[in-house]
Amino acid sequence: MSTLEQINSSVKEAMRAKDKERLKLLRMVTAAVKQIEVDERIEVDEPRMLTILDKMVKQRRDSITQFESAGRDDLATIEIAEVAIIQEFMPEPLSDSEIEEMIQQAITETGATSMKEMGKVMAIIKPKAQGRADMGQLSGKIKAQLS
Repeated sequence: MSTLEQINSSVKEAMRAKDKERLKLLRMVTAAVKQIEVDERIEVDEPRMLTILDKMVKQRRDSITQFESAGRDDLATIEIAEVAIIQEFMPEPLSDSEIEEMIQQAITETGATSMKEMGKVMAIIKPKAQGRADMGQLSGKIKAQLS
């Protein structure tokens, strides 16, 4: 079952359970997918779906940081709950050792030796790690190894 099918199934379950908060978030996800399908005249595939979900999680994490710094813990709590729901549909996160191994393989494969070649390394890693690792942290680890 594809991620989009799982989300659509969960929308129906949330409707039956009268879980308004979960239903609202799941409808936001399906609306984002429909928007991309209409705008780009494509059918969203699995990698693109992970990109959409990853972006939604990142937006919410940014909001959590801003809400917490502003002392709005009530709004931060809502965002944290939304992140948890979105992550239900994402693949299992990569462990630190898996990330390190992936970085080493990409560096070896590209022959990268300096920061100038970081783009080549990221190009290899990004499709494998999409939705499974925070790209900002991944980028930082690559920088550390290339410098």
